Amino acid sequence: MVTGRPARLALIVFSLVILLFTALLSLPAASSSGESAPLHDAFFTAVSAVCVTGLTVVSTATYWSTFGQVLILIAIQVGGLGILTLASLLALAVNKRLGVRGKLMAQEGMNTGRLGEVGHLLRIVFSTAVVIELALALVMAPRFMILGESPGQAIWHAVFYSISAFNNAGFTPHSDGLVPYEEDLWILVPLMLGVFIGSLGFPVIMVLLQTRARVSKWNLHTKLTVLVSSILLVAGAVIWGAFEWFNSRTIGDLSLGDKIIHSIFASVMTRSGGFNLVSMTDLDSSTLLITDMLMFAGGGSASTAGGIKVTTIAVLFLAVVAEARGDADVRAFGRTIPQGAMRVAISVTILGATLVAVATSAILVITEESLEPVLFEVISAFATVGLSTGLSEALPPSGKYVLSMLMFAGRVGTITLAAALAVRHRNTLYHYPEERPIIG
Repeated sequence: MVTGRPARLALIVFSLVILLFTALLSLPAASSSGESAPLHDAFFTAVSAVCVTGLTVVSTATYWSTFGQVLILIAIQVGGLGILTLASLLALAVNKRLGVRGKLMAQEGMNTGRLGEVGHLLRIVFSTAVVIELALALVMAPRFMILGESPGQAIWHAVFYSISAFNNAGFTPHSDGLVPYEEDLWILVPLMLGVFIGSLGFPVIMVLLQTRARVSKWNLHTKLTVLVSSILLVAGAVIWGAFEWFNSRTIGDLSLGDKIIHSIFASVMTRSGGFNLVSMTDLDSSTLLITDMLMFAGGGSASTAGGIKVTTIAVLFLAVVAEARGDADVRAFGRTIPQGAMRVAISVTILGATLVAVATSAILVITEESLEPVLFEVISAFATVGLSTGLSEALPPSGKYVLSMLMFAGRVGTITLAAALAVRHRNTLYHYPEERPIIG
């Protein structure tokens, strides 16, 4: 019951915040036309912002007013840090300390192993996020001014991009997105760094700050997160670049250096960033499939990224290796991974795949579209990535609500969602005799 209550609270608080921003975005002042946005568009945008996804059904730059864009940016920041984290930070500021209940709430929201870590972690979450976002904005603002924007516009766009990047949201304040900057490393590099750092997760960032990058002092979670994230980054860039190398609709006609930049940028963004330099509709089918896989993998646990998380992939891979070797234990970096962690990894993967399958089937029925764009859009929503083939904008209201629910489930997390909906926690007082079924 203890772990279920914070999980249910997470669902309730996230739901209330989404409803609040839906109401605010429905105000006439939030749209550039001065008319109230349709409920399904306001709701979809609120969910996408709070769940730091980046999928849009209307142009962020042209449809929403300055007030509406500020609301979206606030929603991104609130969703990225996590509602429970913000609530715990406020409690810490007011009471100067966290009680056991507050620590349990923060532990659930931030996926921290020991209660003693929570207070210290909470103290650095907000300051770390602000420092990183400020640094990114300070780097990009001068470049926007050099490119012809007024100081006010340059600062606004730099702040918007920095918050959107670090929180892995993918919202852009320009009507044409990042296409004008596809060869500008002054803009692209800070965005990639912001997305990658945000995707590692605050527990990892805290360890990196404490140990000053001394690998020998990293815990298992940090080692697995950094290792798998790096592998996916390099492998994703190589495969994406190889598949699109001669595609004239994307990078086929670019120089060698620009092809490499596009490949690295795409690899970083497909795992949750959501920014894009080329249209997803111009990608080859093989590239779309690889993108689906990278999106489903996602980033680190307790991070601003979505997906099933890289540690889940690591645990499943290590379990396969252990089984192939005939080892009784699943081991990594001199540590044994408990059976409970493997059951959670399996549960997350199966529940995630089930949600994607159900949502894909529902949208196929609603729209009668082909499988490829629907599956891409659904995985992008579940993994809170935000890359789109343009399907979200073309969906009827019922389809937009399906994607909204999927973004919500993907952000809150499949395990948290299951725990929150559970009626009670069962303690088994007996065990049946073991009998092994035939598998495979």
